[in-house]
Amino acid sequence: MNYYSEISKARLKTCHKDLQTLFAHVIQDYDCTIVCGHRDQEAQDKAYSEGNSKLKYPQSKHNQNPSLAVDAAPYEKGQGIDWKPRQMAFFAGYVRGMADYLYRNGIISHRIRCGIDWDSDYDIDDEAFIDAPHFELMPNEKNTHTI
Repeated sequence: MNYYSEISKARLKTCHKDLQTLFAHVIQDYDCTIVCGHRDQEAQDKAYSEGNSKLKYPQSKHNQNPSLAVDAAPYEKGQGIDWKPRQMAFFAGYVRGMADYLYRNGIISHRIRCGIDWDSDYDIDDEAFIDAPHFELMPNEKNTHTI
């Protein structure tokens, strides 16, 4: 049975309840780790300066409290995070499929956008910036002004 480490649990706890619910379902069948939830200004400035984010503080959804974004990655026991592009794409597709299922069934109240498919057109080859471990909440269709 898969489970989150205490560090992953703490990171996930900084996120919006829909992200917590989504990744509680994901871990049941797909071993993964939570790399980042909420980012304070120092962490966001570092992510931006290293090219891991296109947004400065406080524009990232990671900077909200609770965080409206999470970075997660597949985890292989005994080997750690599997950063290979194909594995990350497969994982993102799994997470996106789970999110769509949970949204359609009223279990979460937001759609999810993946950093591997920013325009959500199911075509990852048309993206200029790939942030494969990134998953964020989209505004509700009924009320596009708030999350």
